[in-house]
Amino acid sequence: MSVPLVRLFPLDLLKGFVAVGRRMSITQAADDLCLTQSAVSRQIHALEEQLKVPLFVRKHRGVAFTAEGERLFRSADSALQQLQDVVAEVRRNEGQRAVTVTASIGVTGLWLLPRLGNLQKTHPHLDVRLSASNRISDLRAEGIDLAVRYCRDAAAPPDAVRLFGENIVPVAHPSLVAGVARHDEALLQLPLLEFDDPRPWLQWRSWLEPRGYRQASQHGVLRFNQYDQVIHAALAGQGVALGRLELMRPLIDGGQLVIVPTALQAPPSPNAYWLVHASAHPREDVRCVAEWICQEAAHTVRTRASPVAT
Repeated sequence: MSVPLVRLFPLDLLKGFVAVGRRMSITQAADDLCLTQSAVSRQIHALEEQLKVPLFVRKHRGVAFTAEGERLFRSADSALQQLQDVVAEVRRNEGQRAVTVTASIGVTGLWLLPRLGNLQKTHPHLDVRLSASNRISDLRAEGIDLAVRYCRDAAAPPDAVRLFGENIVPVAHPSLVAGVARHDEALLQLPLLEFDDPRPWLQWRSWLEPRGYRQASQHGVLRFNQYDQVIHAALAGQGVALGRLELMRPLIDGGQLVIVPTALQAPPSPNAYWLVHASAHPREDVRCVAEWICQEAAHTVRTRASPVAT
């Protein structure tokens, strides 16, 4: 038998509960709701008081559902998601919504932004918002329409669209390579630009065997925690970067960077770039932006297949 409407707890408490359940973190839920952690904690405590049962078990990192909390979350999450979807449809008549696209900071700056002018020329009516972030976003919970994700094939969502793979090449400003003799190993004579990232195919140690790395590092190693910083340093002539060819190709074709001649072989990259939709049935403007991203990706693949001058 249902609880009478007058005896139902305040539904605003349910929003905090679902936000925590979706993230399994009070901190991240507070960010989603633009509230303080203590405010969200008070909402959860108030809901538990109303129901007379604990809903979460607090852990050192994050939270876990109790049996009652998990049962409530299954129904509440579905109900709130339906409400979010309906409200989005109702608000559609109030004005055009921006199509929000998220990607890593490097992909946004090096691949999406340089191509955005093409989209604006072809579809000037579209309102597009780019969200550059290196964390994996909950697309539906955060109101994001599309995501470009970088991962292995096995880690891509089942409905994701593969955009292109990844090839790694050493790149540098032309002036830096000009003074290196063709018959010498350039990588051992030039400063190296290192991306602080655990993936081995993006590390110089995977390119250069230990002795070669020690020899090269004597010319200096600059380290960066963002990939676009690595490329900006290469453009400034500060050293050689491990360039993701699919992202670097416009800079190479434009002569701003050159591929550094080397006899060494690139470690294979197991990752690729994927397009992920937040909804299986996106609105028309989201479909339009998704088609544009796929067209640009197809052009990237075709360009990659053509010869690259070194």
